[in-house]
Amino acid sequence: MKELVLASHNAGKLRELQALLGNSIKIRSISEFSSVEPEETGLTFIENAILKARHASQISGLPALADDSGLTVDYLQGAPGIHSARYSASGGDAGNNRKLLEALQGVPEAQRGAQFVCVLALLQHANDPLPIICEGHWQGRILLAPQGMNGFGYDPLFYVAEQRCSSAELSNELKNQLSHRAQAMQRLKQQLAL
Repeated sequence: MKELVLASHNAGKLRELQALLGNSIKIRSISEFSSVEPEETGLTFIENAILKARHASQISGLPALADDSGLTVDYLQGAPGIHSARYSASGGDAGNNRKLLEALQGVPEAQRGAQFVCVLALLQHANDPLPIICEGHWQGRILLAPQGMNGFGYDPLFYVAEQRCSSAELSNELKNQLSHRAQAMQRLKQQLAL
């Protein structure tokens, strides 16, 4: 496999996954083939990753890699979970972060545990009955206010205790060693013997 299509229009995700995968396989964006996004009807990260990978492979004719990631917050019983990217009705990352802070208003630090979750699904073709599934989990907690300017999504609110800072304060290199995506990609590279 020399190239594959990433089932995402998110440029930040594309850069991060290409950096994690290295130069052995070229990752192309689904944006090169279509602007249509499949409806994420799955109830889990795994179901949605497979659904997105099948859609991308059907449209592009290439092997497809899909990433379904999100933030699960203990106090919110796993929310925003699979709805992380569209947690607020509108407003993108800033709106999602505002809504999360509002939902945790007054919640003590000890009850603000959270984890980033990443599920990667790789299909060799659209009808692949044996997708490769790899997961990564990154433990942390939710801050009282955003910190840092790097990253995207919930990174400014996600406190990484071992580093004593938010995910948005980490260098790209360090984040690409520690993150949920890094963990899932490392498992995928092992599966592919890269």
